[in-house]
Amino acid sequence: MYEKLLREAGLKITAPRLKILAVLHHPQKRHWGAESIHQVLQEQGEEVGVATVYRVLTQFEMCGIVQKHFFENDVSVFELSSQEHHDHLVCVECGKVEEFIDEVIEQHQTKIAARFKFKMLDHRLVMYGVCEACLK
Repeated sequence: MYEKLLREAGLKITAPRLKILAVLHHPQKRHWGAESIHQVLQEQGEEVGVATVYRVLTQFEMCGIVQKHFFENDVSVFELSSQEHHDHLVCVECGKVEEFIDEVIEQHQTKIAARFKFKMLDHRLVMYGVCEACLK
């Protein structure tokens, strides 16, 4: 599976790329900082340096495998690219990121673009606040 993804992106199949893709495909977490990926690899006993993680993530971004986001404190996080557009909620206390899709918001943005005779090519909506756990 990962090999095919790398081949389609025009990248060589290397152990570090495969290991980083495996971390990015974690079922419970979709947004990863490079340092977090490095930490997981270290905990798994993998010998992948932090510079390699940054370099591979940059390559993945350039090839469209991942999307890079700057949510808070100028710290970048990466998520696997998907065909389905979604927006984000970010907790300013703990950094938790939730994804959501809202058709009403999408329709409203399209109407606003049309009203200003603006051809929208892409957009990102990030809402900052405090999650339920941090409010307690």
